[in-house]
Amino acid sequence: MSERRIPAPSGPGASRGLNRRALLQAAGMGAGVLAAGAATVGRVVAATNTSDSAAPAPAADLPLTGGPDFPIGLYWPPHPYQTTLARYREITDAGFTFLITGNYQLDEASANQALGMADQVGLKVLVAGDPRVSVVAQHMTVTDDRSVPTSITTADATEWIRSATGSYARHPSFAGLSLYDEPGTDRFPTVGALTGIVRTATPGLLPYANINRGNGAHYTRFVQSYLDTVKPALISFDRYPFLTEGLDTDYFETWAIVRKAAMAAGVPAWTYIQSAGFNGHVTPTAAQMSWQVNVSLAYGCKGIQYFTYWTPDPARGEGYTQALITTDGERTPLYDAATKLNAGWLRPVGRQLKPLVSESVQHLNDAPAPTGTTPFAPGAHLTSATGDPAILGVFKGATDDGTRHLLVVNRDPDSSATVRIGLNSSTVEAVSRFDPSTATYPRASRPADLSLTLDGGAAALYRLSPHRSS
Repeated sequence: MSERRIPAPSGPGASRGLNRRALLQAAGMGAGVLAAGAATVGRVVAATNTSDSAAPAPAADLPLTGGPDFPIGLYWPPHPYQTTLARYREITDAGFTFLITGNYQLDEASANQALGMADQVGLKVLVAGDPRVSVVAQHMTVTDDRSVPTSITTADATEWIRSATGSYARHPSFAGLSLYDEPGTDRFPTVGALTGIVRTATPGLLPYANINRGNGAHYTRFVQSYLDTVKPALISFDRYPFLTEGLDTDYFETWAIVRKAAMAAGVPAWTYIQSAGFNGHVTPTAAQMSWQVNVSLAYGCKGIQYFTYWTPDPARGEGYTQALITTDGERTPLYDAATKLNAGWLRPVGRQLKPLVSESVQHLNDAPAPTGTTPFAPGAHLTSATGDPAILGVFKGATDDGTRHLLVVNRDPDSSATVRIGLNSSTVEAVSRFDPSTATYPRASRPADLSLTLDGGAAALYRLSPHRSS
């Protein structure tokens, strides 16, 4: 696909944006793909043999987007020769809850191999690269107008999707299909058609796609077009902010654009975090991975994905240096860092934030203010904020009972910060800090100024309880 058809990159990392689609593609997808799809049409188990007229399930009822657990995913899992029970236990030991297939898992056999391992360890799996899905998503137009070149009817596309899902439906780990990675606007109608087919023909599965990064009015239109055309169950994007020349501060504007659009559409927003080094991007530190997670949470993120877990083969290009696991299968320090981050912080804090609604995101003492950010201003719950630069995310319940949650994120990914925040005693009766080790809010106290010191990239979560009469 031509790079001219995706949003025009901007900012300090524009010239070296990662083409993740290249990692999903493999040679040899030709006539054999068509034959494979045709041969298995109709071979669908009862679990996916539902009526086309079934109403799409809301996101709250779908795998990963639904339920109380915060989805923590990885891309580029162990390749087929390393798809073993021990390797998949290694994934769950690091706190991951799902994976997206890849790393040469590009056919039905290798996908079933991954699903079989995931079944035994409790992981969920989004199958990417199924040939029947890929050939339609990347090369065809779903339309009942047969005069359109390289077209497939809605009925035939539905059968191909049912064929694909039927190949994997016996696995309890099967959560859905990854339909496309970073589609351009010309592919939105086809991705939307496939999304609708998955949601009606196989309503218990998650249709997934991931969009590219961008900035400014052009990207705002791009994101809105994606939501209007595809009508996805969630919106996922990737942007990797740690460049060889420093932090890409346009990262905040990308998040602000996605956050606003996702909230208006009523869908959860997911993102990828940089967990590998590659061309133009440094290998992140543990604190820098934590920073990406916490900034994303402050902006209302409902799902975190790591790019990558296994280090891609250098022969693929793009200069990969190190991820959580080396190309030879050895753990790197990033594996231990991710384990601590996922199990000790993201899983418990994500469970608290997943059902909440992002009310505001403000930057404290962040000068000069990065494009797209909102400076701190006193409000109904926070009266003042001083100290080092920080990001303040305020959340409310889906049914607002007056309770607020405050996530304070160190704006600096590398150095500690001290922040002091004033609370409005007329709206806040008590405040307590979340303890991720016990998943509780101990020692509730009367509202007073919050004084806290955070390590580089770290965050703290508070519950602000309202007056009972509020």
